[in-house]
Amino acid sequence: MNTHFGVDYYPEHWDKDRLEVDIKLMSDMGISMVRLGEFSWHKMEPEEGKYDFSWLREAVDKLGEAGIKSILGTPTAAPPAWLMNKHPDIFPINDKGMQTTFNGRHHDCQSNKIYRSYIEKLVTKMAQEFGQDENVIGWQIDNEFGNSHGDLCFCDSCRDRFREYLKDKYKDVNALNKAWGTHFWSQEYNSFEEVFLPGYTVAGRNPATVLDHRRFCSDLIVEFQKFQIDIIKKYSNNQFITHNYMGFSPKVNYFELGRDLDFVTHDQYPGGFYLAMPSDDEAFLSETLELIRAFKNKNFWIMEQQAGPTGWEILGRTPAPGKLALWALKSVAHGADNVIFFRWRTCTVGTEQYWHGILPHNGKPGRRYYELSGMIHKYANLMEEIQGSGSNAKIAMVYNYDQVHALDIQPHHPELSYVNVLTDYYKAFYNVNVAVDMIGDYYDDEALAPDLSKYKLLIVPLQYIETEEKARIYREYVEKGGHLVLTYRNGVKDINNNCQSEFELPGRLCDVLGIEVKDYDCLRDTSVKVELNLFSGNGSLWSDIVTPTTATVIGKYASEYYKGEACMTEHSYGRGKAYYVGTQLDENLFDKFAKYLLTEAKIKAPFAGIEKGVEVVVRSGEKKDFYFFLNHNDRKVNIPLDMILDMNEEIIENRGVLNPFEVAVYSKEK
Repeated sequence: MNTHFGVDYYPEHWDKDRLEVDIKLMSDMGISMVRLGEFSWHKMEPEEGKYDFSWLREAVDKLGEAGIKSILGTPTAAPPAWLMNKHPDIFPINDKGMQTTFNGRHHDCQSNKIYRSYIEKLVTKMAQEFGQDENVIGWQIDNEFGNSHGDLCFCDSCRDRFREYLKDKYKDVNALNKAWGTHFWSQEYNSFEEVFLPGYTVAGRNPATVLDHRRFCSDLIVEFQKFQIDIIKKYSNNQFITHNYMGFSPKVNYFELGRDLDFVTHDQYPGGFYLAMPSDDEAFLSETLELIRAFKNKNFWIMEQQAGPTGWEILGRTPAPGKLALWALKSVAHGADNVIFFRWRTCTVGTEQYWHGILPHNGKPGRRYYELSGMIHKYANLMEEIQGSGSNAKIAMVYNYDQVHALDIQPHHPELSYVNVLTDYYKAFYNVNVAVDMIGDYYDDEALAPDLSKYKLLIVPLQYIETEEKARIYREYVEKGGHLVLTYRNGVKDINNNCQSEFELPGRLCDVLGIEVKDYDCLRDTSVKVELNLFSGNGSLWSDIVTPTTATVIGKYASEYYKGEACMTEHSYGRGKAYYVGTQLDENLFDKFAKYLLTEAKIKAPFAGIEKGVEVVVRSGEKKDFYFFLNHNDRKVNIPLDMILDMNEEIIENRGVLNPFEVAVYSKEK
């Protein structure tokens, strides 16, 4: 039976005689696949040109004999000491000109040609050895491209590649000068060979240059991945190729990275030591999983699902009994067709000694092993049945990397975060258990373009950079009957990250919105009172002082010098409506506005009355829908029986009752 659950396994960390013990424990648990090798370059090539895959071959073969398939990671995130000593230019250089060193991971510049030559030889040898192996079902390229040296690399190799990138994009240096506005502060270039990387300066950096550099760095990673994919494809047969994403990490454009992958995977750590994770952040975790589904418009895998307390130097909380299973099933509910836990056994050495796995340091099964084993066996049949089933959401929210970067370069308010603003909107609907799909705005790319016609409500927060094409798409969406929400800082910039001057704010969609914005206020160290119909609350971060032309006012400011001016509007356009929100609403006002939008767009919220802390997620299949009820509370709760009256029981303990951290699954025929 294919259980659709696996583990990340490191046999090289333990004595050889442990392998058979681990395989027996995995088999008993219901594990059907493992990921191997993604940090083991030295083990595979202990000296230059001397390759040794015997340890990996033994693991793959013995796992295969037990019916456990392998996924191999290319180990290019951890180049060995012999290579780095011979070629120190491979080390990345930060924006202050400081070179990094050994003892970590991702200590490499992905543009370095010498480094690429060593990778080509190693990955070729790996693919020749395992590309036709029936026990190897797939490959992971590198590891977590979004995770390391987030300040990017500023070495000479990257400068050369950046110049090539710009020459290919702009053709003529005068076009580059115009796009970047280099006449400001005497920054004009006479040739592409003069171009500098936008590293550390004594006073400010050109926003257009920085944005192009971030696009370049993303494209470089995409190309670095494809370089390895092309090698593997020469020798592999019926093996998938993927990469493990990191949610909202902005370093690489995951839409672009996914083009060359069969499907994407994700690393999900709800209790990461690096996260504050208050109890109500379950909304952000759900939003993250929905974003992963957006990257290829289809379901995904979890390549690393939390299996215990996390930590490097600092530790996170130990998940209470039931939480590990709950978090894994949350991933499944939001579109994960397969879940692989990180890691099998907690390591006794190195940086991740306290990043706990299913087994503790001593390798003896305990609470985590038995909790996850029980969940795997319980859900084995359902996992097979729900494969490929997706979302039935009628609401979508747009995520765009240019907006992420541009607002990081010039955030206006020190607390303004593109992702946090999106999360506030997502959470308002999460609070009433109404599904929201995350989507990209690749409307000109058939492979990635979402079908907007299936959504009744489209939310596009902080569309800071606005293009003519995207404005046209949103205009047509409203004309055809859609409900569109736009927010403050809409239409401010052009594609080069320069302020547009052709239109009044909020840009090209003034007529669709029926408004103009001729003044605004950055709410530094203060807030503004807001009245939304019969409700009152506060706005933060920003105030657009909205002038309605043909729109209807639904919210006003109730303080500051613009007291009585509009801050929220709605406008009928074609068969649809467009809404504008000129400030960042507090949670109470967000909830009220979300309910208003649901009514206006005629979207049902059948689970809005369930107890707080219970999340309801639907996976919609061809013949029936599966309803996951996830209790994030540490107490027993009841599901109102009228909510499940016409549903069939799939996996439950007691109908209408959820124990602490319990998940129940019901279904309904279509």
